[in-house]
Amino acid sequence: MSQIINIDGSLQEGGGQILRMALCFSVLCKKPVRIYNIRGGRKKPGLMAQHTKSIELLRDICKANVKGLEIGSMEIEFYPREIGQGTFKAHVQTAGSVSLLIQAVLPVAIFGSGPITLDLKGGTNVEMAPQVDFMTEIFRPNMEKFGATFDFDLLRRGYFPKGGGHCVVNIRSTRSLKPVILEDVGTIKRCFGWSFVSGSVPMRVANQLSSGAKNALKRISRENIEIEEYRESVDIAPDNCSGIILGIETTTGSIIGGAALGNRQKDSFVIGEEAANVITSAYNLRACVDRHVQDMLVVLMALADGYSKIKTEPLTLHTQTAIYVAELMTNAKFTVSEQEDGSFIIDCVGIGIKNQSQ
Repeated sequence: MSQIINIDGSLQEGGGQILRMALCFSVLCKKPVRIYNIRGGRKKPGLMAQHTKSIELLRDICKANVKGLEIGSMEIEFYPREIGQGTFKAHVQTAGSVSLLIQAVLPVAIFGSGPITLDLKGGTNVEMAPQVDFMTEIFRPNMEKFGATFDFDLLRRGYFPKGGGHCVVNIRSTRSLKPVILEDVGTIKRCFGWSFVSGSVPMRVANQLSSGAKNALKRISRENIEIEEYRESVDIAPDNCSGIILGIETTTGSIIGGAALGNRQKDSFVIGEEAANVITSAYNLRACVDRHVQDMLVVLMALADGYSKIKTEPLTLHTQTAIYVAELMTNAKFTVSEQEDGSFIIDCVGIGIKNQSQ
């Protein structure tokens, strides 16, 4: 195994993303890694419960040796072995995001020696992380362009502060990832979405979220705006919450999304507008992905077998961090160039990782 790579976890985004990405590439490239100053850019640095569960999942999947794995730790060492198969559990006792667990493990799991099942508990729809619906309806179609996918079963929703959500993710292994070119957004075929309430939240909140979203989406599409407004079943979602998940599909196959959760301190119509504005902002710049999918695709571009090219909005700090870690941990080469219209092109020559068990 190669010499250990040292990474300062306070650089760039300075939070959990550096940790998740570094460990992902550590497993896939079989490079041990030492991460220090973990979450050094946060008010409460060090490992939280959610982060320890991500590390435990990756450790178990590849039978890694890990040093420093405890809540509050500012430094860990991770020594990976071969990626296995089977069922792996991670139950966060708080409302820690299930989606971030999926983000951490998914790129590794698709290169498993066989099918991998993730049994996950925690927060399914929480702030500061993608809602699970965004992962399945917006991220997954973008991931499938690279030739990999996953199946998702939602058993119970979990909201802040209780958590308690439960889902099962089934991932089939793949031989390699295809490079992807996304530079022509085309025109809008349809606008879709779901606006929900649960618990004792009145149905009018879902109506207001949807109305705000439609008001914003009409600026880019006058037709085919279909947003389902509904109340979650008490069996699936007994606690109070509201939110909206939106997307557009274009004639070239681009899927661009936006999402938000309701907030008692903010008008629901405005929240719906803001969720839709994530989509209109990307589409008006002719970007092929939204700002929240940007960084998730960087990982796949780095692993793909060949040249990928994606047109985006200006890079988020998360995307800049993703490129920084990918280049530090792999031989992938990224080039970022600003276009005259204010959009950006991300080019990448991926490392073409192969699943030796396929």
